[in-house]
Order: sequence, then structure tokens, then C-alpha cells
Amino acid sequence: MRAIIFDRLTDKRINFHPVALGRPIFALRCGMTTLGEKLVAKLGLGGPALFVPPYMAEVYRATSEWPVNDPNALAGDDLLLVNARLKAEGLARPAAGASLAATDADGELLWARIAKDDLSKLSTASIDSLLDSAAARLPKAAKAPPAWNYVWELVLENPAQLAADFAAAGRSGVEGRLEQPVAIRGDAGYVYVAPGAVVHPMAVIDAERGPVYIDEGAVIHPFTRLEGPCYIGKESVLLGCKCRAGNSIGPMCRLGGEVEGSIIQGCANKYHEGFLGHAYVGQWVNLGALTTNSDLKNDYSPVSVVLDGRRPVGTGSTKVGSLIGDHVKTSIGTLLNTGAYVGAMAVLVSDGRLMPKFVPSFGWCVDGTVSGGFGKPRLYAVAKAAMARRGAAWSEADERMWDAVYDMTAPARERAIGKSRRQH
Repeated sequence: MRAIIFDRLTDKRINFHPVALGRPIFALRCGMTTLGEKLVAKLGLGGPALFVPPYMAEVYRATSEWPVNDPNALAGDDLLLVNARLKAEGLARPAAGASLAATDADGELLWARIAKDDLSKLSTASIDSLLDSAAARLPKAAKAPPAWNYVWELVLENPAQLAADFAAAGRSGVEGRLEQPVAIRGDAGYVYVAPGAVVHPMAVIDAERGPVYIDEGAVIHPFTRLEGPCYIGKESVLLGCKCRAGNSIGPMCRLGGEVEGSIIQGCANKYHEGFLGHAYVGQWVNLGALTTNSDLKNDYSPVSVVLDGRRPVGTGSTKVGSLIGDHVKTSIGTLLNTGAYVGAMAVLVSDGRLMPKFVPSFGWCVDGTVSGGFGKPRLYAVAKAAMARRGAAWSEADERMWDAVYDMTAPARERAIGKSRRQH
């Protein structure tokens, strides 16, 4: 049986913006791993074939160990189709049997088991046609498994996912270096320091309320406090950081100040003072000194997020911070409101007031006014420089992908610019 994990351009995909604008949903982090890694581990079928939105296929193919958007994967074997939104814990290990499909309340396919002999009854001309025909023609499972519906759900469930992933990894102890004095609170069995990781003197690792996993090559500077559950990714550096409970920090990040209950995809800087709470931050982001987001309203009411620049969506939670897309840059002293949406490639320059709750992708927000700024060439030049600092290269494929994102996000950007002009 061949596993296929797919991320399709549907109306629900905007629910994972802005952090999914430059990557598949299954590449988003939650806990210690990505959603895709959790699905692969649960399936136990080996390497899957992947299908992603066409505009990002070339970029993602360059980093993936598995085939991406290969039509040959749709024939010649029993298939198990798995939606990137599907929660791994709700997915049973596959077994041979008759073809069967599960859809959500809106009819979107969540998974399908297709026997090889039944493929001829379905359309295999493309992944879209196969998914549509499987949803329409295959017998339906009695119950739909749980799925992710919004990106902030990853943030809210992150503490539980961290604990589960730590248990699944089955590692504890110190294989890296602890430079004394270092304080470990709670059960040392809930602490793992990977080979090559270094914890400097005067750091505190607090595993009293959850596990702490420090991955290979990470460096923890003096006066840093790590509260579990948390995960510190490979080659990340924490400089006197108050790393509160519930954080998943991706690889090659630089963190200072206070961070709580947040997910950072990777290769991001928040090196200075400031608070980041219950946020999801993309890659190649630089948060200037004293950049701070609110994650709790003064009246303790549930937080709403504006995903499309027009309609607020209730999160059902009182604790939701910011959603920050790839390549965002903020100036010193930037203040982000509760449930703020900051689109990819946005530039924020603060005058000390709260930023708008919705800043569109490729938007420049200066003194509270949203404009088109100096355009794409300037943003691409900055992105190229930022990536080079981590040893990564900006490619022609990257530029084509972000050109496509620019076009996709143009309507929301034009509305935000028009609204800003009317208000100022």
C-alpha cells in the first residue's frame, strides 16, 4: 500500500494562512515534529508521495526526501490518501480491505483507502480528479476522524503534542554538555539534551510540569529559564530567554526576552527583549527589539482573528497571540494586538501605537498606515540577505513562488491599503 499525503488548494486553506502561504500544511510544526512527520510515523508505511499546491511544488521538491506532485504515484498499487489536515492521533494504522473514504461535514475528503482494482473506476488524471471522484463514489466511513481546522489550534494544542512527542521519542538524559552550575527542577527523566547541545552555567531547566527537549547543536546561554513542556530545535540559540511552557522552537532560531506557548517554524530572530505569547511565527522572520504581542484581552473574552482582511473568525479561546508569516520584519517597539494577523513579507515600522489587527502580505505598515511600500524587489533583496545569514540561498524558484503568493494576496492587500487611505 502506498501512502499519499495531500494538501489541496481549497477554501479552507486560508485558515492556515499566513504561515502556510510558503509551505504545505503538513510541513507546519506542532509539538516536536511537523504534522506530516506525525502522519508518517502513525501510518508506518515508509516514505509517502506528497501532493502540494502547484505554485509551491518546485520550492518544496528541493527540500523533500519524498516525491512531490508525481502523477505516477497515483497508479499501480493500493493507495491510502491522507489529507494534511488530518490529526495523526485520529488515524488508524491502515489495513487491507475494501475501498472506503471519510469526509468532513463539508464533503472534503479526509482519507481514503483505495484498492488497486478500484482505481480504474476512479479518475486518476490528476490528484484533484482522484480526490473528487473518491469522495463522490467510494463508500463512506461511519465516522469522520478529527482534523485541524485553523492554524491557532496548533498553538493551543501544542503543550499536549509536546508531551506526546517526547514520550514517543523515548529519549532522556544528557548526551550534550551541561556546564555547571545548571539547575534541573522536577524529574530529570523528563529532560533530554541531545549530542552537540550546550547548556551554559546559570541556566534553569524546569521539567516539573512537562518535558524539555534540547535538540542537537542548540546553545542555551546563562540566565535562560526553560519551562516544560518545550522543544528547542537544532542549532537554535537562547540568550537569557524566559522560555515559558508550551514552546516549540524550530531550527536555527535566535531568541531572547520572553516567549510563551508559541510555535516558531525556524530560522527566525527574536534576540532582544519583548514578549511573544501564544503565537505562530513563520521562517526568516526578524522581530525587532521590544516587539511585543498581546495574547489576552483586557476583558478576558474570546479572541477573534481576521484571516481574509474582512471578517473576524472566533477562536473560542481567550489565549491567542499573533500569526506571523514568513519573511516578516518588525521595527523596534512594535506592538501587536491580540489575535493579530501579519501576512508574509510584511514590514512593520512602529510609532508606538498598536499595529492594525490585519496587515496584508507584502504590505508595509508605517505609523499605522498600510501601503505597498517599495515593492517586491526591495523585499526580495532583504529575503535573500536574511537567508544568506543562515547559509541558505534565495532561488529563482523561491521568487516564482512568492510572485504567486503576491498575486494570490493582492485583493486583501488592496482592500487594506484602501481602508488605510480612507482612515488617514
